[in-house]
Amino acid sequence: MNVIFQSSPWWVLVCLLVGAVYAAALYQPIPNRESDTVSAWDRNVRYGLAALRFVAVSLLCFLLVNPLIRSIRTLTEKPKVVLAIDNSESVAAAGRPALTATLGNLQTLRQQLANEGLDVSVRTLGDSTTDMDLGQIPFTQRTTNLSGLLSSIRNDYEGRHLTDVVLISDGIFNQGLSPTFGQYPFAVHAVGLGDTIPKRDIAVKGVVANRIAYLGNQFPIQVEVTSNGFQGRAGTVILRQGGREVGRQTLSFGQSQTFGAVTFQTAATQKGVQHFVVEVVPQAGEFSTKNNRQDVYIDVIDGREKVLLLGLSPHPDLKAIRSILERNQNYELDVRTLIGSETPPPTDKKFDLIILHQIPDNAGASANVIQLLLANNKTTPILFVLGNQSSMGPFNTINPVMQVTAQPGQSDKVTARYNDTYKQLNLDAARLEIITKLPPLLAPYGDFKLMPGSEVVLWQQVGSVQTQKPLLALNVTAGSPDRPRKTAVLAGEGIWQWRLEEYALTDKQEVVDEMLQKVIQLISVKEDRRKLRVYPIRNEFVAGEKVIFETELYNDIYERIYDKPVNLSILDERGITRSFNYTPTTDNSRFEISRLPEGAYRYRASTNLSGKNEVSEGQFIVRDLQLEALNTTADHGLLRQLTTQTGGKFYNTKNVANLVRDLTSREIPARLSSTEELSELINWRWLFFVVLVLATLEWGTRKYFGGY
Repeated sequence: MNVIFQSSPWWVLVCLLVGAVYAAALYQPIPNRESDTVSAWDRNVRYGLAALRFVAVSLLCFLLVNPLIRSIRTLTEKPKVVLAIDNSESVAAAGRPALTATLGNLQTLRQQLANEGLDVSVRTLGDSTTDMDLGQIPFTQRTTNLSGLLSSIRNDYEGRHLTDVVLISDGIFNQGLSPTFGQYPFAVHAVGLGDTIPKRDIAVKGVVANRIAYLGNQFPIQVEVTSNGFQGRAGTVILRQGGREVGRQTLSFGQSQTFGAVTFQTAATQKGVQHFVVEVVPQAGEFSTKNNRQDVYIDVIDGREKVLLLGLSPHPDLKAIRSILERNQNYELDVRTLIGSETPPPTDKKFDLIILHQIPDNAGASANVIQLLLANNKTTPILFVLGNQSSMGPFNTINPVMQVTAQPGQSDKVTARYNDTYKQLNLDAARLEIITKLPPLLAPYGDFKLMPGSEVVLWQQVGSVQTQKPLLALNVTAGSPDRPRKTAVLAGEGIWQWRLEEYALTDKQEVVDEMLQKVIQLISVKEDRRKLRVYPIRNEFVAGEKVIFETELYNDIYERIYDKPVNLSILDERGITRSFNYTPTTDNSRFEISRLPEGAYRYRASTNLSGKNEVSEGQFIVRDLQLEALNTTADHGLLRQLTTQTGGKFYNTKNVANLVRDLTSREIPARLSSTEELSELINWRWLFFVVLVLATLEWGTRKYFGGY
């Protein structure tokens, strides 16, 4: 312990001088004054009182100098050992009695290690630390992530004296990377649990199916089945929906270990999340039947966007645009032409997107059709493709993107130049360099003027001259009366030549297609204008975890608000409704529901905002994953590889007692760590009591001898 002065040490002498002067002045007898009490005291009393006053005043002055005290604290840290226990369901699959006996031995091992001076702690899956009796640990974890368990120990014990980790596991993992891929600053010893001999079992190893299907379509469900020990037999695979059997197939097990697959063709007959169950009929002598079934959830939607591609007359551009749109299964495309077709366009039908090629036209053939079509689709986004037959007058009237002044029938050959300042579509400028090598389009010859709110994706270029005329532009500031719809304009025909030339140069048709697809998606995306939005943070949850809903409330000007009660009802597949009430706040806008069984759920949330009932609906899935039942054969080879890589040893349940001997036979000294601390002397509380005692003694002595 050292004293450090923040100012000159000579101030100590000043403090002593102040104390001496103060004591001398106070207790110096005054000659020729008979009433002087100090003079009447005995010399020893005066010297004693002066000494008390000298020490007290000097100490107070010394504290005002504010010296610092430097102290060094040395800690002795014992070697640490962590027992990392794999408490997953697969470990207990071999039988609880055998597992209990092993854990009893480990509990004894834990106590023996502690008796040998080691600091022993226990970790289980889920990053939980436990001090309970190892025999009482519940083996209920539904997934196993051994790499995550060891990594969390490494992170939590970083900088601490952790020398060994004892991994008690069967070596089976079904989440994360293999633990052999990790780098650990400690030795990993393993105690192998479970049975390494494959069981006689049949299991549904996996199900391959689309997560989304469209209403009215056929979709496949492929079931992958593994078997062991049932050679020469046949298994029956059944597909059920809502308890009703919808398919049955037979699968032969030709060898002792067999992998096979069957495929069911199923029709999407109703909207919403459909719950299918795949099951292999159990055979006599199976080790476990938990892995004989799997649940399949498929979201059947009637959500294809209805797109009208309307051209003035047959044109190669229509075929090119059709090919681009048909790559996206979310589009239901209706292609029509006004000239050369006997089927009139459906002007009374609602569309999600309208593409007009050379419409409005110079001859006025599309005037009535356009009037009816736009009247019935007042807010539907439109993509205009201009050409030699386009009429600029009507076009300027109905589009909010650009105004074009041009003479009918006059066109210009223009190439494209990408506007690299436009970032909303997240296009790759390097890839779009190929556009400069593509053939020119036929664009109206005249003056172009962008409207407020419009943004340019491609500029026109005539030969080597870069112009400020837009070739591809859009306006997505829809919602006002004068701009009721999002609109894009491609001011040139001949896009079919772009696709052919790109294929000739690159053997692909990607750049042009991606650019037009993103433009179409941007103008056709629907804005969510609901004032109540309640939605689960994920579409799928695992049985046993909490289902969490996020809640958003908005006022009339779409400012976020809180503290409004929300009613939430959840309907499961059996028709059982669960009702909840909660109030989102600024600190917590989420609502959690625990212990929902597996299945498909629909929810409906409602609240009252400004006297109007607002509703938000949706669906989610709680999936019961049987990952621990898919593989019940212990993998001690992985544990041996892990211990070899980290300098540890492998033990089975019979020689686990050797672990104590091996860990304690090594001479691992305790680690000493020192920390230096600086503290202000004035903060030491006991100094206050020293000053108080000195003052009390002085005051008491003065009173005793008759002083004031």
